[in-house]
Parts: sequence; structure tokens; C-alpha cells
Amino acid sequence: MAQQPIIFITGVAGSGKTTVGRRLSSKTGFPFYDGDDFHSEANVAKMASGTPLTDEDRQGWLESINVFVRKELDISGGIIACSALKESYRKILVSGVENPVKWILLNGEKEVIRERIKRRKKHFFSEELLQSQFDILEKSNRALVVDVSEEIPKILVRIMKGLNL
Repeated sequence: MAQQPIIFITGVAGSGKTTVGRRLSSKTGFPFYDGDDFHSEANVAKMASGTPLTDEDRQGWLESINVFVRKELDISGGIIACSALKESYRKILVSGVENPVKWILLNGEKEVIRERIKRRKKHFFSEELLQSQFDILEKSNRALVVDVSEEIPKILVRIMKGLNL
């Protein structure tokens, strides 16, 4: 039996990773997991206070996602929403992963994304942190880049075609 893919949906906060991931999961049958659920309480508290995470802060978070992917998704495959803003983060996420890996980058204008963050309720990430994410974003040439200004159904069609799902 061929291993199912691991699909990482990446992008800055507010780009729609969770929304797109859940909808893609319902279309493909692959289980969906939100990378935010893997953050430590200290990371969440730091972001909630308006302080951006450092690479050191992210290290354990990225490693915990990697362990989960290798141990829990090796047969079923899955979809993970995870900012994965730098190439070094993406390398940690897939270290030792034997499944095929597919990358999606939800990309958009900062002001469009800022407005989305302002409308969110009960989320620890504040709009003041958005610039820090754009500052460190390294776009991958391996990722399918999708414009977040499109409607969700169009985004899903683009992803399904672009990843041959």
C-alpha cells in the first residue's frame, strides 16, 4: 500500500490555513490537524502578550509536529496547518518523514490578512504580530502558491488540481 501524502498548508497567521485545511480534509478524506494545537502554553502566552516567537521558541513546537507526523500519520497521511515561515522550519517538520510531502503556501496582501485577523474572535494571535511573520517569511519554490483573496471554493479547486488530488 502506497504511503499517503502529508500536506502542509503554510502561510502567515490569518491567511486561512485552518479554514482551507478543514475544507480540504472534507474533500480528500485526509485527517486535518492544526499546528496551533501543538504550541506550548508558554508560546501561546507569549503571542497573546503581543511578543513574536523566536526561532528558539518555535524549535520544540516544530519538533512536536514532526514527531506527531512520523508516528501518527505514517499510514493515513494527513493535512497540517502550520505557518512554517522559514525553510529551516520546513526542514524540521519533515525530518525523517517517509511519506510524500506536499506544500501549499496561502499568500496574500498584508492588509487583506490584517483585516481577517481583526475579525477573529478568541484567538491568541494579534494583528500587531503580523508584520513579524511577513518579515521572516521565506517562500518555498516547492510550494503551490495560492492567492488568499480568492473565494474558498476556488482555492480548493486550485489546490486539488495543483496537487493532483
